[in-house]
Amino acid sequence: MPAKAALAVFVPRGFDAAMAKEVERKFLVSDESWRRLAASSTTIEQFYLALGEGRSVRIRIKDGDKALMTLKFGLTVRVRDEFEFPVPLEDALEMRAFAIGHRIDKTRYLVPHGGHVFEVDQFHGDLDGLVLAELETPDKVSAAALPSWLGPEVTGEAAYYNATLATLGPPAERK
Repeated sequence: MPAKAALAVFVPRGFDAAMAKEVERKFLVSDESWRRLAASSTTIEQFYLALGEGRSVRIRIKDGDKALMTLKFGLTVRVRDEFEFPVPLEDALEMRAFAIGHRIDKTRYLVPHGGHVFEVDQFHGDLDGLVLAELETPDKVSAAALPSWLGPEVTGEAAYYNATLATLGPPAERK
């Protein structure tokens, strides 16, 4: 049986990678009422440099002036290991040439509700019209405690993973 190719990533000394457990739920958004509740927003450009079973390497440029590299590992639906560290903006811009699939452009809004903060992503470009909300928390949040502007939960539906959106496009175009 052939060995699986490993993903090797060199992290230079002096770059502090922050490791966290990402525990998230993802939802479609059913209406616009969340907008009046948004506390802040950030523009995000992101693209993938490597994708494999249970792992990804992503570059994210925030507000056009800050870049981060994120490595995610794990096959479970709700919990993955995540390492994130800063990358010089010039390097991130140069790495665009090595992107797998398409670049994702979105605006992320932070929307507080019930003691949690929902990240609402409004997508632009090829994904225009798609709006997803993520709740990152290890807490079990009951359906009754969720905001009314959330639509169906899509946690675990690969069609709504950012890596899938970058490589295969909008879910509606894949049916």
